[in-house]
Amino acid sequence: MARLLVVEDEARLRAYLKRALEADGHTVDSAGTGPDALLRLRDGEFDLVVLDLMLPGCDGFEVMRHAIDHRPGQRVLVLSAVMDVSTRVRCLRLGAVDFLGKPFATAELLERVRTRLRSIAPGLPQRWLHVGEVTLDLERQTLRLDGQEVPLSHREFMLLGHLMRRAGAVCSRHELLAGVWGHTDDLGSNVVDATVRRIRGKVPRPVIETVRNAGYTFRAG
Repeated sequence: MARLLVVEDEARLRAYLKRALEADGHTVDSAGTGPDALLRLRDGEFDLVVLDLMLPGCDGFEVMRHAIDHRPGQRVLVLSAVMDVSTRVRCLRLGAVDFLGKPFATAELLERVRTRLRSIAPGLPQRWLHVGEVTLDLERQTLRLDGQEVPLSHREFMLLGHLMRRAGAVCSRHELLAGVWGHTDDLGSNVVDATVRRIRGKVPRPVIETVRNAGYTFRAG
C-alpha cells in the first residue's frame, strides 16, 4: 500500500481521483490549493504526488519545486490540461517522473501510478534510483549492476536516469534532447543514439530498447 497526495483544485475531480486511487489499494490525502499542498508536503511523506498545474495560491510548478527540494527523489506525476511541449519539458526538467494530459482514462492513470510506484524499490534511500536489476547512485553518478559499480559519463548518467524515471514509456529523441542536453534541435538527435550505444556497451543486458520510428524505452524487468 502506497501513500499518495492528490493536488487538484476542481473539487469533483479531486474526490473522484481520491476514490479511484483508494479503490486501487492506496492511502490518499488531497489538497485543493497550492498552499494547502505545501503544508501537506511539509508535514508528511508521500510515495507519489499526483499534481495539477493550475492551482490557486501558487501553481503546480512551485509545488513541485518545493516537493523535490524538501525531499530529493520525490516522485511527481503531473496531471494537467496544459499539454504543450514546453510545459511537458519544463515539468520533466523540474523532476516529474510522468505527465498525463486531461481528459484521461482512469485505467491509464491507475497503471501509470502503479508503474511509478514500482520504479523505486521500497526501503531504498533517496540516494538510489532503482528499476528492475539496475540501480543508479544519484550522488556518485554511477551505475550498479550485479553488485558491480560501472562508471558513467555525465550525459550517460543523465540519459539513463531519464529513461529509468520513465520506465515502460517511450521517450522520443526530441524529449531526450530537451531533458538531457537542454535543447530540441532534431539535427542533434544522433548524440542521443551515440550515448545510448555507449550505455549499451557498459550494460551487459538489453535494458534500453529501440522503438522504431519513436525513440527508446527502459525495460523495467
